[in-house]
Amino acid sequence: MTAPTKLPHSTLADAASDAAPRDGAQHHGSLPAQDRSARGGDLHSPVIDWFDDHARDLPWRRPEAGPWGVMVSEFMLQQTPVSRVLPVYEQWVARWPRPADLAAESPGEAVRAWGRLGYPRRALRLHGAAVAITERHGGDVPTEHGQLLALPGIGEYTAAAVASFAYGQRHAVLDTNVRRVFARAVGGVQYPPNATTAAERKLARALLPDDERTAARWAAASMELGALVCSAKNEECHRCPIAAQCAWRLAGKPAHSGPPRRGQTYAGTDRQVRGKLLAVLRESHGPVPQTVLDRVWHEPVQRARALDGLVSDGLVEPLQGGLYRLPVG
Repeated sequence: MTAPTKLPHSTLADAASDAAPRDGAQHHGSLPAQDRSARGGDLHSPVIDWFDDHARDLPWRRPEAGPWGVMVSEFMLQQTPVSRVLPVYEQWVARWPRPADLAAESPGEAVRAWGRLGYPRRALRLHGAAVAITERHGGDVPTEHGQLLALPGIGEYTAAAVASFAYGQRHAVLDTNVRRVFARAVGGVQYPPNATTAAERKLARALLPDDERTAARWAAASMELGALVCSAKNEECHRCPIAAQCAWRLAGKPAHSGPPRRGQTYAGTDRQVRGKLLAVLRESHGPVPQTVLDRVWHEPVQRARALDGLVSDGLVEPLQGGLYRLPVG
């Protein structure tokens, strides 16, 4: 592995300063922004070495997964824990080992196979990406970041993740775990903003090692560190390879003082109703009468709103005679 080059002090200082909250430097204790950010170039080796020893053996990280396996995993892992993804992922790639295999099926079959992973629009987007890969790229997941970004249903994060994890390219890969690690280790705050900011992207680019292979390894390693050690609620600083350099820990772990953290609620929401409706449709291999769907939720206005939303999102097709089915084309 190529030794990471220490990042330019001024670049990191500017990026860390931009990423810091504007409403009070007190969140960083007495540590000046320049001193905090100067450590950034020294984070690569300890985090990557830790990853080499502690990375989970996940199927999409194995060579046989290939770029398609990486892409499938990235769609499934959005807002969904690894433990829930693993069984669905294994079934998915066994059934559709190449994009063309999925593209040959109806989008409704993708929704059916998605099961209870949640956020089922991801299944439609992945199906759309498979169709585009088959039609535009001969069935092979494209290698260029711009080509990935041009696929339907793929945004900046997924394009960067696939380019980095599948092809070893140098891209800033910013998921929730990475953002939390950077906020604490360099920014000196407990949590990143609720939505990714331009300042975070600037910091992530400044933290990228110059060497492509090392940058790709750094992307995976910093993500794993956030998932296993620097977690949202139970950080384990005694296990962290960069605890001695972490600006948040050195500042005494000041409590979060920004906007309230967004909680994930499910019970009683439209999401829950949508899930119940889709469950009925997934279990049926033919159209389902409205009367059957009416049984899944007691409140008619919310039930109708949820069903209308599923139709609007392309997850359900209405037919004549009050029948509904998963999309077929």
